[in-house]
Amino acid sequence: MSTNPPIPDDIITPAQAPDSVQYVLMITADKVEDLEFFYPFYRLVEEGIRVDVATPSGGAFKGKNGYELKETLKIEGLNPDAYHMLIIPGGKAPEELKKNEAAIDFVRVFASQGKTIAAICHGPQLLATAGVIEGATLSGYPEIRGEIEAAGAAYAAKDALVSGQFITGRWPADLPAFTKAVMKQLKVQAGQLSLVPKPEINSDDASPLANADAVAEQMKSSFQTNA
Repeated sequence: MSTNPPIPDDIITPAQAPDSVQYVLMITADKVEDLEFFYPFYRLVEEGIRVDVATPSGGAFKGKNGYELKETLKIEGLNPDAYHMLIIPGGKAPEELKKNEAAIDFVRVFASQGKTIAAICHGPQLLATAGVIEGATLSGYPEIRGEIEAAGAAYAAKDALVSGQFITGRWPADLPAFTKAVMKQLKVQAGQLSLVPKPEINSDDASPLANADAVAEQMKSSFQTNA
């Protein structure tokens, strides 16, 4: 009698290329919109790009519709220098992330480095809370328009809006255009990257995050100067 092969505990997390030159970080939490996480996550992995996922506590997280990853990094202590792009999916996760000081500080430092940040649906909530979008134009779920504008940015309902270092979209139906814009930017960056050792993911030096408030002020001045 034949028997079926055993099913592994984790059939969601794909194997990733060990020798990738590009590294992307996705920051999220429980109750993320599943499509807005997994669509770009799998697309990036398919392209051979290394994707790390970070959550407030590390470990497992579960989306609004029940899909989950069993292992994630903890946001606190991550080194912004280790990543070339940051992606923030939507759903209800950003509402929790904007209460998390480690997430806010990470976004501030990452933004200060001028690197690309992509956020869809409610994702721009975290950017608004971090105070890094003044002078930019962002898309997003319509109900967060007030938060975007209160943070000094303009709002435009677009499927894939590129404004400076930001790529934003409104909802799951925008994912094809949004992810296409993300991939386009990564291809541009790939041509600019030097094959240098990747910085450590976890930094023992807390100094980059220690000045997060000052970084936010620098970002505001930068946007005003370039406006």
